[in-house]
Amino acid sequence: MIWNPEKECMNRSALETLQFARLKNLVEHVYRAVPFYKNKFDEAGVKPSDITCLADIKKLPFTTKSDLRETYPYGMLAVPQSEIVEVHMSSGTTGTPVVDAYTEHDMDDWSEGLARTLSAAGATHNDTVQNAFGYGLFTGGMGFHHGARRMKATIVPISSGNTQKQLTLMRDFGTTIFTCTPSYAMYMAEQSKTYGIDLKKLPVRAACLGAEPWSENMRKQIEAEWGIKAYDVYGLTEITGPGVAFECDAQGGMHFNEDMWFPEILNPETGEPVKDGEKGELVVTTITKEGTPLIRYRTRDITYIMTEPCSCGRTIRRIHRLYGRTDDMLILRGVNVFPSQIENALVDLGLRPDYLLKVTRSEVTHLDECELSVEVSVDTFDDETKGLEALRNKIASYMKSKLGIMLKIKLVEPQSLPRFEGKAKRVIDNRKI
Repeated sequence: MIWNPEKECMNRSALETLQFARLKNLVEHVYRAVPFYKNKFDEAGVKPSDITCLADIKKLPFTTKSDLRETYPYGMLAVPQSEIVEVHMSSGTTGTPVVDAYTEHDMDDWSEGLARTLSAAGATHNDTVQNAFGYGLFTGGMGFHHGARRMKATIVPISSGNTQKQLTLMRDFGTTIFTCTPSYAMYMAEQSKTYGIDLKKLPVRAACLGAEPWSENMRKQIEAEWGIKAYDVYGLTEITGPGVAFECDAQGGMHFNEDMWFPEILNPETGEPVKDGEKGELVVTTITKEGTPLIRYRTRDITYIMTEPCSCGRTIRRIHRLYGRTDDMLILRGVNVFPSQIENALVDLGLRPDYLLKVTRSEVTHLDECELSVEVSVDTFDDETKGLEALRNKIASYMKSKLGIMLKIKLVEPQSLPRFEGKAKRVIDNRKI
């Protein structure tokens, strides 16, 4: 299903003409209306008149999360506050929260992005969408709610948590599409056995999952457990929330809604552009945003642009599913490690992707010490010591081959590690670096 063929299947030349017109308008507006950007541009020695083509975007300064925190709450507004109709913000668990403020126009764009997302997963106005993302200041719940309303689909606005009720309502209301984090989809599948609910007898046929990086192996496990297709969704609070990019039925990368959000892939160390197909940091400019527009926002997400034509017929470019974030990446004994690599390896070994990695630094050797707790089945855990030792060695050896470092493996009982209704937190880094 293609929600808006006119935009999603636009000729590349026409799209770039549209992107440049919108970029030019944005740059001129924020220079006049947002003191933060006027100062940024002046410090960088660039004027709006210097932007004469799309490639000139590289002349513009970056915006970072620190900038947004320093201007909290309304320092990034580009319109009078009276024109703001809705605000959202990050949780702020690691510092001052960042705010995203929306005009009516911004809400229309956000709804459009989510309607495209749901349509790509096969949703129509005849579907029942159960929204298990959290409602409130977090963008996930309200974003999908607005998108489903735009499609005129039936919405079950249950929010996150209350797992038994989630599964019961899927059966009672005939839910056909559901939305949540990948880790919560796994948790629901695990709990369904406790409640005696056969997921494959539910009417659900698809799920739109996002808000955290997840591996292809985890997707396969979710699809096998539920008997559905699971679609990757991308977005972040600073830009607008979910709906910035989405997978279609081909599940071969996420189509980027580049008529509204302009993507660049840059070398995270140098800030210079990389070639299409080369991994780097995703940087986004909100070329149609009115409330809190952002110029070249550094997302810290690692991906790459996919240029091959997609079988679905959309011409908007795709980004590869995320590898992780530059600020989530761990450097362990000089080796770069993303949590998603650990998840992928566990599923390769036939284990659940539920783990906890604890990192410390020895006061004696000054080397990183990494303990990976992994859940195993009751039968395995009750096995002889010799069998457990063999499994520990197998996991350690496989992790060494995939990550390039040796981890201390701790086998734990089923369901003994934390479960998450929102974003999963699987790494505890206690190093004093």
